[in-house]
Amino acid sequence: MTSTDRTTPAKAPTGIPGLDDVLHGGLTRGRLFLLEGSPGTGKTTIALRFLMEGAVRGERGLYVTLSESEDELRDGAASHGWVLEAPIEVMELVPPESLLDADQQQSLLYSSDLELGETTRQVFEAIERVQPVRIVLDSLSEIRLLAQSSLRYRRQILALKHYLTRHEATVLMLDDLTTEAQDKTVHSVAHGVVRLEELAPSYGAERRRMRVVKYRGQPFRGGYHDFNIETGGVQVYPRLVAGEHRTSYDRAPLGSGIPELDQMLGGGVERGSSTLLLGPAGAGKSLITLQFASSAVQRGEKAAIFVFDEELGLLFNRALAMGIDLAAMRDSGGLVIEQVDAAELSPGQFAHRVRQKVDVGGIGTVVIDSLNGYQAAMPDERDLVLHIHELLQYLNRRGTSTFLTVAQHGLVGDMKSPVDVTYLADTVVLLRYFEAAGRVRRAISCIKKRASAHEDTIREVRIGAEGIKLGAPLENFQGVLRGVPVYVGADDPLLDNTSLPDVS
Repeated sequence: MTSTDRTTPAKAPTGIPGLDDVLHGGLTRGRLFLLEGSPGTGKTTIALRFLMEGAVRGERGLYVTLSESEDELRDGAASHGWVLEAPIEVMELVPPESLLDADQQQSLLYSSDLELGETTRQVFEAIERVQPVRIVLDSLSEIRLLAQSSLRYRRQILALKHYLTRHEATVLMLDDLTTEAQDKTVHSVAHGVVRLEELAPSYGAERRRMRVVKYRGQPFRGGYHDFNIETGGVQVYPRLVAGEHRTSYDRAPLGSGIPELDQMLGGGVERGSSTLLLGPAGAGKSLITLQFASSAVQRGEKAAIFVFDEELGLLFNRALAMGIDLAAMRDSGGLVIEQVDAAELSPGQFAHRVRQKVDVGGIGTVVIDSLNGYQAAMPDERDLVLHIHELLQYLNRRGTSTFLTVAQHGLVGDMKSPVDVTYLADTVVLLRYFEAAGRVRRAISCIKKRASAHEDTIREVRIGAEGIKLGAPLENFQGVLRGVPVYVGADDPLLDNTSLPDVS
């Protein structure tokens, strides 16, 4: 049989769009799956949503709980606004109170033998009575404890699998990993395995992520995927794969609205390219990105700004003083601006938010200010570079122009960047402070541009009530980028209409 002769097996959607994306449609019908993770990672919430999705499709569901009471389960569902009613049935299997009475204990047989057999019998009877299409068994830890040995546990799981397979039900078994964490018995028996993890950073909210460990004969999106537990269920943010998003568009240059800046950049920045602005704090990186975003809105396009470091009210006032009315652009629908809290937002969630704005909102210009704040969400620099690489590749392939800022450490001289992503960006703009004529001034230069030629000059940049203004190339200075330039020319006027004295 060739690959073209094979038919795609029917899938049971989980009801969680992000998870169904990771699983390429959901769980294969009529198969047994394992959902494992420590307590609090969201197993029960995902399992309940799995049954709720089946109910919407008219499929009978059965939730067998061995670890918590039916009332607790229903309360948990109610916290998400769900009501467990037909065609979903809940079966509670907990030891009766008589088992806690010493007078009722028997000693001729191991109590675990009787309890395991009785538990299995009750599960089979419930399945025969309900005839469910979707089954959740919560949790395997209790069955493992009742079995006492790995051999009996494996035989019991195999018996359950064979019985459930005959009934053509899609089964989701939960395991809270509270007993033998290295026991892989169910891994070899299950058709697929999904692992949930919870991470506790040194500061900020907990982070959750998932990974498909195994899925027999089916494609799936590998790697870790961030997810959140929210009111209404679980939100999964599939890992961004830039290679899956390819579009064609015109790579025409886009201007900033500042003729001198566009001239320095060789006519502007090309559509679908990324621009990185490097420089010390206060050098004007954010304001230049706002200028590009404002220019995009004036052209009738849409722009999105994600601010990590600055309070939005202050940013609005600061931009308005320069003639950029961010509030008016936002109210008109041309600009989307969001404050991002790096301590509360996972990297996967941020990438998903950017992707949603671009895909759904038709955003053509994206500003991320700054990568310093983005790095706070993921201290590991290597992971940050990989995330930025995929995000930039995705935005480039969607024809979106991206602007990123990085604040370098220090004010003058040899400054260091907290993360080096200059090789990822298509255009790199460098800003510096320098001293001249008894004043602290700003300089700007384009040090890299892949798409076209650009000026190799250094220009003075001034920020004032009239906005951003660039001067002529500083041809008679040396050492501007080091912060203490040497004047070597006869006449080189600066932006305040003053000339340096002739020191020759």
